[in-house]
Amino acid sequence: MTFTVTVDLVVLTIRDAALSVLLIRRAVPPFEGDYALPGGFVLEHEDLLDAAVRELQEETGVGGAGHLEQLGTYGTPDRDPRGRVVTVAYLALLPDAPAPQAGSDAAAAEWRPFASLPPLAFDHARILADGVERARAKLEYSPLATAFCPPEFTIAELRQVYEAVWATPLDLRNFHRKVSKTPGFVTPTGRTTAGERGRPARLFTRGPAEFLVPPMLRIGPDDHIGPGHHIGPEDHED
Repeated sequence: MTFTVTVDLVVLTIRDAALSVLLIRRAVPPFEGDYALPGGFVLEHEDLLDAAVRELQEETGVGGAGHLEQLGTYGTPDRDPRGRVVTVAYLALLPDAPAPQAGSDAAAAEWRPFASLPPLAFDHARILADGVERARAKLEYSPLATAFCPPEFTIAELRQVYEAVWATPLDLRNFHRKVSKTPGFVTPTGRTTAGERGRPARLFTRGPAEFLVPPMLRIGPDDHIGPGHHIGPEDHED
């Protein structure tokens, strides 16, 4: 049995305080005119990661710095009407993502809010769901949320990432306390925001930690940032 290999990309960013997904509208069959994740066939002498980067650039014009990791492999026999196609999916997280520019076999490319997506071609809805859940889970145990932030950010900006990805509001005071007490999560720069209304906020960069100890656990509707933390008054220090 012969089969071909493709790559597909779940590309996430925060736009207008909402988790957003990069989609293309297909210009060729199958599923011509439908929305899909960016991706395409791997060339004969091409590495998988190189193929993912190339397809993202060709179809959407989006590239540059960001977090990129392999998400999983999908090979259900009937996932592609063209034949036996196995795809390797990647998860990309981008800060301050640019407007995409459609190219290659994409008729259009755009950012769409995750909360209101159109139907997707192939099995891309499943791949996207897996990618979003991977991002949500990794925000619990790693500093991955900083991949959505600029190089220097405030605690309020970091909290907005968690709120957007987890799709839930977080208590300001508890979040600030949790981040401040997690070793290596963020590092103060010694600088503050300027030229904005209100009290200047301290600026931070990602710290050296690879894992968050203790983790920032999603527990339930009333306590999303770890045991022992409950809803309380606002903290104006972030």
